[in-house]
Amino acid sequence: MKYEFKRQAKFDIIAIGRACIDLNATEYNRPMEETMTFSKYVGGSPVNIAIGSSKLGLKAGFIGKLSDDQHGRFITNYIRNLGIDISGVVLDQEGHKSGLAFTEILSPDECSILMYRQDVADLYLEPGEVHEDYISQAKALLVSGTALSKSPSREAVLKAVSLARKNDVKVIFELDYRPYTWTSEEETSIYYSLVAMQSDIVIGTRDEFDRMENRKGLNEQTVHYLFQHSPELIVIKHGVKGSYAYTKSGESFKSRAYMTQVLKTFGAGDSYASAFLYALFQGKEIETALKYGSASASIVVSKHSSSEAMPTVAQIEELIASHEQAIQH
Repeated sequence: MKYEFKRQAKFDIIAIGRACIDLNATEYNRPMEETMTFSKYVGGSPVNIAIGSSKLGLKAGFIGKLSDDQHGRFITNYIRNLGIDISGVVLDQEGHKSGLAFTEILSPDECSILMYRQDVADLYLEPGEVHEDYISQAKALLVSGTALSKSPSREAVLKAVSLARKNDVKVIFELDYRPYTWTSEEETSIYYSLVAMQSDIVIGTRDEFDRMENRKGLNEQTVHYLFQHSPELIVIKHGVKGSYAYTKSGESFKSRAYMTQVLKTFGAGDSYASAFLYALFQGKEIETALKYGSASASIVVSKHSSSEAMPTVAQIEELIASHEQAIQH
């Protein structure tokens, strides 16, 4: 079964929300207290998904507020050079800075992130800085959950979702739950549910869906709840156990996770989403799209960065083919 993006548009996907700086430890198996060197990359779930999508050949745009300083220029230059449209980027004029994420790589399964998210520029995106004529030029709008955690970014995203629906632009909600930006579990549940109910595609981990529902739930409960509203396709990821896709018409699909030499655990979700969506845009079967997502995530967790490590189509297809060949033998 395929998922159709029917309308013709200038952009395949426009992402809205967070763009920040990742500072990834270059010294492995060492606590951050002892780490002396870091490498700088562009980070933030929605901009990472735009980056991953663009590297795979989709026409992507980005809406967000960036700091008017060296970090903001680093982000702008990086995404512009990848061919991502920055017409929707706004520079903050009130002195707010870009968020910083320092990463610690103690071991492949012991990775942590030290976040600096106080008063960051991306959370000050105003509703008046989101424009209908821009959103209407996309086949899909990608929304990330972190942007809902504070006003005025929250209202800007809700406006963007409303404009997308008004213009027959598909809404894709990547849950992207980050606990450090929310004040309570109830608040998270309210705004996640509000956007999920208005979305066409919802993607997240089982834990993130639990946050949205404010309970420990089962996939069947989640899809039953959401399919009473707008969603047509729901993807629920279970880490090494694989990922599941459910359609409103009753089909379900599963893809296993691709084993790899894991270096770090962060970045997997963004690479998964970009490759999964790329496959859908290319008219591939949903089951195949799950494989693309899983393969892309596997590649990124084996690399040092998240944005810089986003794979090519050839790399993804080569990994899928090698695994399927191994199964046959």
